[in-house]
Amino acid sequence: MKILVTGCAGFIGSNLVDRLLADGCDVVGVDNFNDYYDPKIKEENVEQALTNADFKLYREDILNYDSLKKIFEKEKINKIIHLAARAGVRPSIENPGLYAQVNVLGAVNILKLSVDFKIEQFIFGSSSSVYGNSEQLPFKENDPCDKIISPYGASKRAAEFWVETFWRTYGLKSTILRFFTVYGPRGRRDMAPAIFTNAISAGKEVNMFGDGSSNRDYTYVDDIVDGIVKTLGKDFDFEIINLGNSQSVSLADLIKTIEKISGEKAKIKKMSFPLGDANFTLAQISKAKKMINWMPHTSIEDGIKRYWDWLSD
Repeated sequence: MKILVTGCAGFIGSNLVDRLLADGCDVVGVDNFNDYYDPKIKEENVEQALTNADFKLYREDILNYDSLKKIFEKEKINKIIHLAARAGVRPSIENPGLYAQVNVLGAVNILKLSVDFKIEQFIFGSSSSVYGNSEQLPFKENDPCDKIISPYGASKRAAEFWVETFWRTYGLKSTILRFFTVYGPRGRRDMAPAIFTNAISAGKEVNMFGDGSSNRDYTYVDDIVDGIVKTLGKDFDFEIINLGNSQSVSLADLIKTIEKISGEKAKIKKMSFPLGDANFTLAQISKAKKMINWMPHTSIEDGIKRYWDWLSD
């Protein structure tokens, strides 16, 4: 099986590529190594994969349709995992047009090529941000998603509509996976676990937005990767599935966990709660258990410990 992974040099993408290669898959990776954060980090993320003969990397932008088409013509791809996206809630408020372009048009480019080249399965990496400030907890896949509070969340939801439309119109077998606050080795530096762990380890002051009462469903990256791999083995026509830890942790408790594991005290600077951030996220994962036989196995304590050990190394 040959699998295309877009966003292959990113946080989740690079961890997924390593897992697929370990499982004996042929992997084609696409990434444009943009400057959302230091591209050198992405170069490090794919160092291990590049030593494997079963991995081929294309440094290409998903907005460049003609170049993508050449990749599809050259590689005989069976399945696609589309993870490439412009990430980050807060930056999307500053530049919504960029997020609409990359996250929606980029997805449409991949979808169109998937149909034209008769791809067997399309898996789309979405986000808990599509739920916004939903008042129904835990978040369920059939929720209306009518309280989106960021351009990022809107761009991911819009892309979801396109995925569903390509299934209904062209019969493209697709699964949308909604990820809940993923963290772990190679994690993006703008996410709370990375921000606090890096700052505490360096003895630096760190900004805490709000009073620490906001809650997130933090999900360890290995569990997310496991969910993606399990989805690859299914022959769904169209499904939307939450992948979350199904345990909500307050920001204050996250900081306490990092302090406990590191043995260091956080130097906190309180800041006002930012526009676009959800107050609470919590995944209902009964569908994931039923449909793909998936459950998360990593507690927040174990996950932060693993991340701390990786960071220390």
